[in-house]
Amino acid sequence: MDIELTDLQALLALSDTLHFGRAADRLHVSQPALSKRIQRMEARIGGPLLVRGYRDVQLTEAGRLLAGRSRHLIDEASATVALTERAARGEAGLLRIGFGVASIFGLLPEVVLRFRRAHPDVQFHLRDMSTPDQIDALVSGEIDVGFIRHRRADSRLRTRLVLDERLVAALGPHTRWSARGGLRSVAAEPFVIISRERSASFYDHVLSVCAAAGFAPRIVQEAAELFTVISLVRAGLGVALVPRSTALMRLPGVRFHELQLPEAAWNIALAWHRDSDRVPLVRRFIEAVPPASGKHNRAARTAR
Repeated sequence: MDIELTDLQALLALSDTLHFGRAADRLHVSQPALSKRIQRMEARIGGPLLVRGYRDVQLTEAGRLLAGRSRHLIDEASATVALTERAARGEAGLLRIGFGVASIFGLLPEVVLRFRRAHPDVQFHLRDMSTPDQIDALVSGEIDVGFIRHRRADSRLRTRLVLDERLVAALGPHTRWSARGGLRSVAAEPFVIISRERSASFYDHVLSVCAAAGFAPRIVQEAAELFTVISLVRAGLGVALVPRSTALMRLPGVRFHELQLPEAAWNIALAWHRDSDRVPLVRRFIEAVPPASGKHNRAARTAR
């Protein structure tokens, strides 16, 4: 026979009042019903919890020990139930998010911080992943949502455009730029680029934009992080093509120039598994991410 929370609540009421009548009134039960709860616990424990007097009761050492532990257990049970109720409403739990090179500046931090302020009981696990890896992880259930490079429809996923991005040219303080020549004006410069191992889609995009401008870049250095790329540009090691939102880093000595090539544009989409529409936390996060509006792009231009 197990001890239930209602039994522990009965013992706590008696511990507080030291009187069967007042304890029964607090619990909204009859005195015989309260007495049966205590007797059930005493039978389970194998000894008395109370010393019954003519007008009041006193707890035995076993009763005091159990009452002390019971208060914590009841509080913890109430907190657990409340947390579970919030989780059922999508206000608590663990949210696993994948992201790529372009979404880490401007978009993802703002969304996560705003969501965390609104729902402090939600924990986040952020994973830096390429778009193909994110798609595989969404399908296998390893992540709940991802910020991916928008591509053709996949029947296993749901997507929504959340960011219109463009590649811009990042130049150090001494590199010359011609507005008329555009990207071709730096064709002879060495280039620093995100490595293909880090993001094959981003690497290929940079090459395709340079090809559209009529040249193949002379790559002298590859890096795994955008901050490293921009730092190398600042140091004068070369030119880089980076997401326009990178300008939000506001690194002194680095200039950003718009590219008029249509090939420089691409879209970032929020993606989730089609079955996740029924998961309250995932659904609430999806609703919290604003659709593409150009807001972050305007911010990047201002940062320049």
